[in-house]
Amino acid sequence: MGNVHAFSSAPPPPTTLPPSMNTGTSNDSVSSEIENPGPLEDIHVKCKNVFPTCFEGARVMLTRGLSNHFQISHTINMSSITPSGYRFGATYVGTKQISPSEAYPILLGDVDPSGNLNATIIHQFHPSIQAKFGAQIQNSKFTVAQLITNFKGSDYTASVTVANPDIISGSGVVVLHYLQAVTPRLALGSELAYQKGQAIPGGEIALLSAAAKYTTENYQWSGTIGVSGIHLCYYQKASKQLQLGVELEANHRMQEAVTSIGYQVDLPKSDVVFKGHIDSNWSVGAVLEKKLNPLPFTLALSGLMNHTKGQFRLGVGIIIG
Repeated sequence: MGNVHAFSSAPPPPTTLPPSMNTGTSNDSVSSEIENPGPLEDIHVKCKNVFPTCFEGARVMLTRGLSNHFQISHTINMSSITPSGYRFGATYVGTKQISPSEAYPILLGDVDPSGNLNATIIHQFHPSIQAKFGAQIQNSKFTVAQLITNFKGSDYTASVTVANPDIISGSGVVVLHYLQAVTPRLALGSELAYQKGQAIPGGEIALLSAAAKYTTENYQWSGTIGVSGIHLCYYQKASKQLQLGVELEANHRMQEAVTSIGYQVDLPKSDVVFKGHIDSNWSVGAVLEKKLNPLPFTLALSGLMNHTKGQFRLGVGIIIG
């Protein structure tokens, strides 16, 4: 609803990520004890990870680990839809070990020859306090600046997001999140988004929404509802190889609703991951990733077609490393 998205193109992920950034599809058994439900901004992430990220044109990406803490990447993108060119990326994972799978600080970034930069810094200051700072520079100007602070309790997570603050003009965005685990499977929360600026009718606006998440070992329901619309997601792990996701987004102000169905097929013996989706606008997309063992190459094929508009986009990518 009021979530603020800071970046148009994300830098390469680190080799070690904290649980809040983990986008895997693993399904651990639900414990009988009430645990932390995670941040509200990730309430739909399990369903969204099933859907493919389609691309157009040709893409070559080379990743290389220089040490256990530092990794670099080189990406060349050629497309008629998105900006083409070269980008250099870097990832640093610090030495502050929180757990076997967590280390801080984490620094992510990528830059192109024109100086356009995307950067993210994540640090765990305290076992219950985590901060994320993101910035985007375009044409030598800060276009996005965002700070997210997560306060994690034993059975709840509270978050504060401040985006594009401007004290001189008195503009900016503030988003408050709270997600509480009521039972081992059910979590309830709310979101309050406040925006102030000259481009806003009346000078300011505030939106309140409610959220819920119900999780079992093999499926998850999640939803947010507010004044502007409703967002519902359903995820199910049908088998070890098949995962399904259904998403409904309805915007009351725009008077439109879109329903999407996605799936992911994992074939470990063939080193193949296939993701596909279809929505109510008759758009069909799919991405296939195949590891070319014993070479350190991964071949990615992407296709996206809209039947009503007669549009088709094809993408081919090679990931080295």
